[in-house]
Amino acid sequence: MELEVLAMNNRELGNMEKAMESLNRHGGGFLVVTVGRIKGPLNAEMVRRALDLVQYRHPRLNSRIVGSLDNLCFQTQQMPLIPLRVVNKLHDEQWTDVVLSELNEKIDSSKGLLRAVLVHLMNESRVNYLILTVLHTISDGLSCLQLYSEILTYCKSFADDDPITQVISLPTLPPVEELMPESTKELSKESLCHQPQPLGIETLGFEKCVPMELRRCGLIHRQLDAELTQQLVNICRQEKTTLQGALCAAMLFAGVRKIRTGQTDDVRVSCRTLVDLRQRLKPVISNENMIVLISSLMSFHTLQINTSFWELARDIKQQLDAGLEQGDMFSRVLTYRHSVESLLRRYDQALGTVSVSNVGRVNIPRVYGSLELEEISFVPSIAAYGGVFYAAITNFQGKIFWNFPFSEPAISLQMMENLANSAVSCIIDACHGFCQLG
Repeated sequence: MELEVLAMNNRELGNMEKAMESLNRHGGGFLVVTVGRIKGPLNAEMVRRALDLVQYRHPRLNSRIVGSLDNLCFQTQQMPLIPLRVVNKLHDEQWTDVVLSELNEKIDSSKGLLRAVLVHLMNESRVNYLILTVLHTISDGLSCLQLYSEILTYCKSFADDDPITQVISLPTLPPVEELMPESTKELSKESLCHQPQPLGIETLGFEKCVPMELRRCGLIHRQLDAELTQQLVNICRQEKTTLQGALCAAMLFAGVRKIRTGQTDDVRVSCRTLVDLRQRLKPVISNENMIVLISSLMSFHTLQINTSFWELARDIKQQLDAGLEQGDMFSRVLTYRHSVESLLRRYDQALGTVSVSNVGRVNIPRVYGSLELEEISFVPSIAAYGGVFYAAITNFQGKIFWNFPFSEPAISLQMMENLANSAVSCIIDACHGFCQLG
C-alpha cells in the first residue's frame, strides 16, 4: 500500500518547474536557503528526528527528479535521510559564511531535494543557527518558512519529552499551471510570447561577464531595527503607499545613483516584484504545501534629478495594484520558461534594474517551548541573474531582515555593499523626510 501511495505522487514537472530545474542544472544552482537564530537547548539529535518527520509528512522530500530537460519527472520513493551537517563557529556573525557555502553548493536533484546545517556557536552555548537549503523547484519562500516552523515544532516536542504519536502525510499538488483559474489557461498565443522590457531600460550591467558555470552567488545582510521598522510602517501609511513600495523605491534610488554617476539625464528603470499566488487561487493553497506558487509583476519608472521618493513609492504601489487587478501575474507564469531559456542563451543580459522578493510579515510563532526563534530570513541563490539588484525581505517580530544576494563577478562585493548601504540610508532619510535622488 505504501508503495502505491508513493507511486501516486509521481508526475511530470510543469513548465515553470522545468525552467527552475534547468536553472539548477545550468545556472549555477537554483536554491532557497532559510536561516534562523534559535536560542535554547537545540541539538543535532532533535533536528535529526524532526527532519525525519518532515520527510515523512512531505512527499516531495521523498522524491527525486529524473529524466532529461525535455522530459523531467518527480519520482517518489523511499529516499535516503535528509543530510544534516553540524558546524562549530566561534562568532555570531560567522553564520553568513555557512549560508554563502550553501548558496553555492548545488543540489543534485537525482539524489534529494533538501539538506540542513546546524551551526553551534562556541562562545554562546545556548544559541544556534539552523540553515535549510531546498531546491527552488519544489518550494518558495513562504513554504520554506512554514517548513522551518514545522521543524521547530517537532523539536519542541522532543525537548519537552512529549512524544509525537502521529504524523499525517500531506497530498502532493499538480504544477502551478494546472492550479490557475480556467480563464488564464485560455490566453492567446500572442500573450504567451516573451514580453521584452521597454527600450531604454537601464540596469547595473556587468562589471565582468562570465559563463553561467563560473558564477557564484554572493550575499549582503542588513536589518532594520524595530523602531525604524515601525517608523517606516507609520510613514508609509501617511504617504498612502506600502512597505513594498518604499523598499522598492529605496533600491531604485540606490541603483540609479550608481547608474547615473553624476549625469543629470532622466533614467528609465524597471522593478520586478515577486507575487504570492496562494491567496489568489481557488481553493486557497496553504503555506505548508511544498510547491512553487509565485509569479511576478513588473513596474517601469522614469527617474529625474528631482524625483520624489514618496511619489515613486506610490507609483510602484499603483502599478502593482493594476497588475494584480488585471491578473498579469498569471500570464507571467506561462511565460516564465521562455524567459529562462532566453536567459540561458543570452547570459550577458541583465533582465531588469531591481528585483524584490518580500514575503511581508512572517506569521509563524516565536516561541517553541524552551526554544525561541529570534531571527529568520531567506535568500535565493541567483548566480544566473547577473547585473540585477536583488533583495529577499522578511518582517519578523517587528524587524525587517533585508538580504541582498548577487551574481559574482557581474557585481562585486564592494559594489553590492555600497548599493545595500545606499538603500538602507535612503530608507532612513525618507523616514526623516529628506531622501533625494541627487
